[in-house]
Amino acid sequence: MALRDQIRIMVVDDMSTSRGLITQALDAFGIRNVASTSDGPTALKTLETSPVHLVISDYNMPDMDGLQLLHKLRTGAKTKGVGFILITGKADKAIIEHGRKLGMNNFLKKPFEPKDLQACIEAVVGRL
Repeated sequence: MALRDQIRIMVVDDMSTSRGLITQALDAFGIRNVASTSDGPTALKTLETSPVHLVISDYNMPDMDGLQLLHKLRTGAKTKGVGFILITGKADKAIIEHGRKLGMNNFLKKPFEPKDLQACIEAVVGRL
């Protein structure tokens, strides 16, 4: 069975259009096991009962930004090993370095093409 048939991904972004674009791209890659949510606290709650292999999160969100979500994931017993990709419109060096210190697996700068998203995911989990 191909990795794309087994992998479970959660998309976290406060903008419904961004969530839609990412989930559409994942669907085009053949990834069907995708959950999405609009904020970090909801994502954490969902991941407690429905674990995933990879979280793709926006950086700039209200209440809890992408790096705060990453920190919570890395300190949670059930979520510390989940893959994490940060998507940001401002790939500022300080944000990326902080993300790496927290255990971010990869990042992608907005706007991006679906092929860029696929390469970013494959760098973390392997060939889809």
